[in-house]
Amino acid sequence: MTVFTAPEVIGHRGAGRGTVDGNAENTPDSFRAAVDSGATWVEIDVRRTADDHLVIRHDAALEDGRAIVDLPLGDLRDDGVVTLEEAVEAIPPNVGIDVDVKTVMEDATAPETRRTMALLLPALRREARRRRLFVCSFDPAALVEIHREAPEIPTAWMPFVRNPLDQAVAGAAGLGCAIVAIDARSFGLSGDAPSPGRREVDYTVGVAHRAGLEIVSWCPDPTDAARFADAGMDAVVVDDVPGVLEALKER
Repeated sequence: MTVFTAPEVIGHRGAGRGTVDGNAENTPDSFRAAVDSGATWVEIDVRRTADDHLVIRHDAALEDGRAIVDLPLGDLRDDGVVTLEEAVEAIPPNVGIDVDVKTVMEDATAPETRRTMALLLPALRREARRRRLFVCSFDPAALVEIHREAPEIPTAWMPFVRNPLDQAVAGAAGLGCAIVAIDARSFGLSGDAPSPGRREVDYTVGVAHRAGLEIVSWCPDPTDAARFADAGMDAVVVDDVPGVLEALKER
């Protein structure tokens, strides 16, 4: 299945990590700002609460150290945490959603119906019927469950931060994913010293494409986003949507 019209720009946590132009990450305002800036996709981080709600939050804990999975939704509201439903409502249906699933240790022992993926699957099926959508995760078990329960939904494996390119591409293909998502630092950023044995970007993209994978990188700056696009990369997840779009236009 083809997911992207390359090259596409995905707003990281909305308009970018942290607070960008007054918009806090993973909030409706940030999602709308990313769309207004020209992103054709928005990336959101999804995790579960103690009372089985799905909320949008990258970090596993609040600033005071309390774990999201230990707290009911009501206790998270004062910290600006929004639900998956509220996030989806803020993103126009013509804009794709990259759902980054943050499974938790407690999923290993929770009843099957309370695990993150069991709670998330109905929402994924619903949204996949009305917009472009794919699911990425560091947890291969989450992707395997989607392949089993909702094979119509594309998946992307994110091996880990600064993941080796060899394992990323081969692993995503072996898992049966449609996409491989690779940390920009794994390719070597502009100005980095050469790394012995590290393949060039265009070589890696070529192997991924021959394996039937599309390839996404997170989070290159405008210079590297343009370099990756020149190498044939399908999409980039970025913190500077306007800057990356301008760099792509100047190619």
